[in-house]
Amino acid sequence: MISRQSIGPAFALRASARSRRGASRVGGFLAVLALATPAAAQTIAGQPGTAIRQPGSGVADASVMTIAGLIGPGTVSWPEQDRGREAQEREREAVERAREAKEREREAVERARERENSLYDRGVDAIWDNRWDRALDPFTRLAELRGAKADAALYWKSYAQNRLGQRAEALATLSDLVKSYPLSTYVKQARALELELRGSAGQTARPEAQDDEDLKMLALQALANSNAQEAVPAVENVLNGTGSPRLKSKALFVLAQINAPRAREVMKNVAKGSSIPELQGRAIQYLGTQGGSESRALLAEIYGSTTDVEVKRRILRAFMAAGERDRLFNAASTESNPELRKEAIRQLGAMGANESLWSMYQKEPNVDLKRQIISALQVAGNVTRMIEIAKTEKDPELRRTAVRNLGIMGAKNAGDTLVELYATEKEPAIRSTIVNALFTQGNATALVALARKEPDINMKKEIVQRLSNMGNNPVAKQYMLELLK
Repeated sequence: MISRQSIGPAFALRASARSRRGASRVGGFLAVLALATPAAAQTIAGQPGTAIRQPGSGVADASVMTIAGLIGPGTVSWPEQDRGREAQEREREAVERAREAKEREREAVERARERENSLYDRGVDAIWDNRWDRALDPFTRLAELRGAKADAALYWKSYAQNRLGQRAEALATLSDLVKSYPLSTYVKQARALELELRGSAGQTARPEAQDDEDLKMLALQALANSNAQEAVPAVENVLNGTGSPRLKSKALFVLAQINAPRAREVMKNVAKGSSIPELQGRAIQYLGTQGGSESRALLAEIYGSTTDVEVKRRILRAFMAAGERDRLFNAASTESNPELRKEAIRQLGAMGANESLWSMYQKEPNVDLKRQIISALQVAGNVTRMIEIAKTEKDPELRRTAVRNLGIMGAKNAGDTLVELYATEKEPAIRSTIVNALFTQGNATALVALARKEPDINMKKEIVQRLSNMGNNPVAKQYMLELLK
């Protein structure tokens, strides 16, 4: 019988070091060597083993080593094999660390954007409800961040200060806006508000202003119903004044109902940015939902003439609301800005434009855009295409993305496909992703089946770990009891 001592001190030290790193395959191999005889190994392997001699060790049977899953038959240099494996592992870990660092950076940017959007939404909601005191805090904090919405924050802060009767403070805030952001789209409205403030110096705040605006909204609607042509100039006056966002938004809505050339021209100008961004966004929305083919054509015209990415993004969303699949497909295929292409792809997914997305995927060389298309197909619920990508895509990261999505989508054929992929997959990272996807599905039956057949002890431990986290799932619990026995 082969003893542990016959393996040699050099190999024993190596086994100890690898054990400290959690590499239990070597431990399994030592157990096989300690218990197996050359004759037994030859019987299991079906053929005589090839002798392997290592420096400072006895002779071990190669068939036993082959069964252990560590080396193939024949003479192998163990140190060289280990060095090659360790180099591959280091390279894989370096790639993973770089990917994780990039993801953390993206998440930090996203968190900052979400924080700004949250403060902005709180402030605008307070303005909309005429709760001027509640608007001050979020807009003050947003302005201090000096981010993308700082100019908007300063304008609405001054607006709220004016409505609270804090005219000196409002003028100081407007001065900060004009000085710090001279090219802001809010500057025009800021000038108008400044004129109003200076003209009303010494006057007290007017609590009846809300009642006046309610009456104005009713009058605008009545005028549009009775005489649309006369209503357009009245709406223009409201849009160019210093009324509240509620009043201006109502005026814009009234304008969207008027089927007249001048009304469409005013709406187009607001959508192009002649007013504050809040109204611009609503104008784009109304053109997408309220108008007909002429309104869609106006949106396409604005999209082609502007360089403002945010305006283009809003138009793409309006196209989705309007069911303009062809225009979205064109933007997704030809837009030079990658972020806008991604936005168009997202909207195609929301529309369920499966064939358009699949057509793009087959031709697209950019990996990031292909990943976005995969996400859009997931939103569209296209399990069939997701399975095809998971099976045939050559890029391993894209395959992993498709596998993760199959776990989220949860269809029965998605689970069956994951089990099928696991049986043929050679890439360890993708096999781990498959296990995670089955765990996301709560598919304990499939995980137990994989664990029973898995020869790699590390992979089996990973599967069992997922099963141990499945709470009171009866299938997982039964398998845990089997392992204990």
